[in-house]
Amino acid sequence: MTYTQTSDPNIRECVQSWRKLDVEQQLALFWLIYKEMGKSITPAAPEASTVSPEIAEGLFNQVKELSHEQQLQIQRDIITKANTQISREYGSLSDTTKLLFWYRLAQGMESGNIIPLPAGYQLSSPSQTLLNQIKALPFEQQMNAFRDYVSPMGAEPKAGAEI
Repeated sequence: MTYTQTSDPNIRECVQSWRKLDVEQQLALFWLIYKEMGKSITPAAPEASTVSPEIAEGLFNQVKELSHEQQLQIQRDIITKANTQISREYGSLSDTTKLLFWYRLAQGMESGNIIPLPAGYQLSSPSQTLLNQIKALPFEQQMNAFRDYVSPMGAEPKAGAEI
């Protein structure tokens, strides 16, 4: 695994605060960050266009084919590092490919292919505070925070796993 946590204390604080939220709040926060900043996130990972985008797309397509409840469970499983096939596949991805996968999920939510946030959903106060902290970071620090957040997710791949 290529994961190395950023030493910047602002980023570490954001990532630690994010992980303290329950899984539903973490997912909601990810979606709201995409809604606020998503249009600039894709070009932000310059290597994303050259580092196996088809792998992120393949994993996204597996999720897209499932029912909305199954899609939601897969996202929960990845965050909680559940030992499932898709969580293991996710766990074997590079940091940049993980970012691209979450970006594709957010795009799928926007297009209706992935389960959306419930209508009228409200962030908890700690989540809203964290969203404001992330929005206040310079763009590069935002990207480092996202990478530090998504990198350790997913289950460890099993020996002999295809991905």
